[in-house]
Amino acid sequence: MSEFFETLKHFISVKMQTSHIYQPAMLVKLLKSSGEASTKEIAKHLLTYDDSQVEYYEERVKVMVGEVLTKTHGITEKLKDGRNISGYKLAGFDQLSTSEVNELISLCEDRLKAELSRNRFKHRNVRRMPVSGSVRYKILQRAKHRCELCGIPADQKALDVDHIVPKNLGGSDDESNLQALCYTCNRSKGDRDKTDFRDIESTYAERDKSCPFCTEVINRVVEENELALAFLDGYPVTQGHTLIIPKRHVADYFDLVQPELNAIQQLIKSRQSQLRKVDPSITGFNVGINAGKSAGQTVFHCHIHLIPRRDGDMDNPRGGVRGVIPEKQKY
Repeated sequence: MSEFFETLKHFISVKMQTSHIYQPAMLVKLLKSSGEASTKEIAKHLLTYDDSQVEYYEERVKVMVGEVLTKTHGITEKLKDGRNISGYKLAGFDQLSTSEVNELISLCEDRLKAELSRNRFKHRNVRRMPVSGSVRYKILQRAKHRCELCGIPADQKALDVDHIVPKNLGGSDDESNLQALCYTCNRSKGDRDKTDFRDIESTYAERDKSCPFCTEVINRVVEENELALAFLDGYPVTQGHTLIIPKRHVADYFDLVQPELNAIQQLIKSRQSQLRKVDPSITGFNVGINAGKSAGQTVFHCHIHLIPRRDGDMDNPRGGVRGVIPEKQKY
């Protein structure tokens, strides 16, 4: 018997502390795959015990079970594709004989049966997958295949269709009690939260005909997405000075909702990248927000300044945005 076999056998039989099926299920997959498998392959194997989405379990592999088996116990090692985790392998698989592999698989499957007999996934299936495929599709269509809280699209992060009033608080399976949330927002929401996020989207179309940013900047727009747009400042501090605003008429940055913050951040990063590509003389940026009259805000439609900076554009730039109070800029 190899030393690694004895180590792994002892871990599975004695040391492995389980409150769910993940660890023995991942080990079975690695043992059946000559010692290594991609995160997606491991996630798909987990789906043989729970029908949740593959993306959700890929995240679980990376942040939970993969970390436990790798960092805590040293049983597995990460496989990398650049900076990304592409899979895992058993550290000593090449030491195992075929009979040892089969015995370890049998041990893991026994542990899996024990976990499954305790119905560990029963509450997950009720909470995470409460509706039929046709109803799920209808809810996702209504949400335009975006998270109804953060706004991220389904092609970037898996979406759950879940209860607004949780089942354990008496919520029904009726369509009126369902909303689409990405798995991050859904996990953050918790099973005691009854917040309805479905009406947030309707506020994004709000405009103010008396506001110059709602009506007069269309010819200066350089980029936009569904919830925000970027346009050239009419009184630029430097060449390329850009304003990024929410399309909804919102006076104060602190009144923005999370999807708008996400959209604005996307444009800030995209515009910064574009400016650097077309103008290699740019060596830095100031990003600033005037929130309130006393902070210098003159147009009361929230806007974020993206100001390109170049070496030598002023004698001593030390202190940057501290210059809003001139005598405090340098320290």
